[in-house]
Amino acid sequence: MNLPLSSLLLILCMSGFVQAGESATADPVAGQSKTVVCGACHGPDGNSLVPVFPNLAGQGERYLLKQLHEIRDGKRVVPEMTGLLVSLTERDLADIAAYYAGQKAKPVEADPDLAAQGEALFRGGKLEQGTPACIGCHSPNGAGIPGAGFPQLSGQHSAYIKKQLTAFRDGERTNDGETQVMRTIASKLSNGDIEALAAFIQGLE
Repeated sequence: MNLPLSSLLLILCMSGFVQAGESATADPVAGQSKTVVCGACHGPDGNSLVPVFPNLAGQGERYLLKQLHEIRDGKRVVPEMTGLLVSLTERDLADIAAYYAGQKAKPVEADPDLAAQGEALFRGGKLEQGTPACIGCHSPNGAGIPGAGFPQLSGQHSAYIKKQLTAFRDGERTNDGETQVMRTIASKLSNGDIEALAAFIQGLE
């Protein structure tokens, strides 16, 4: 049975809430001491000063932990992180995720003209092409749905957003699961769409 994308997104949200719940033993204080190497690219508090590296501050704990696992296990290839996580335990990863989730993201300015174009896509999608609005999974203010594992986007560097949307569109990033929600959505976005979305997302607070 082929479900419309909107129904699929609803199912994913519901299933995410059922499965939600980070490790009760995660220790953000211990996590801070385990992020010394991470700080070189992501900043000491998770606010990256290099636009191609993502801000991690305030990101959902469940999403962070998933990405750490998948990068370590080779399911998501990030060349800059090759080998950095292989020696870390499950507890280490949980502590790191808890630390960054508890930090405060700092706002980043965006190009106002591009952001205006991106807002229409973020809030309204491209319904004539069957592309849903981003707010369905990432919320109207870009905060995401932490319990469902849907990431916070607000304040993320536009360069990083462009890189990830392009990677999903081109099939270079595939860790959006068997449902391929991000790959399906990104496949319908032009370079201009991606540029505008990234600018709007960067300016969200």
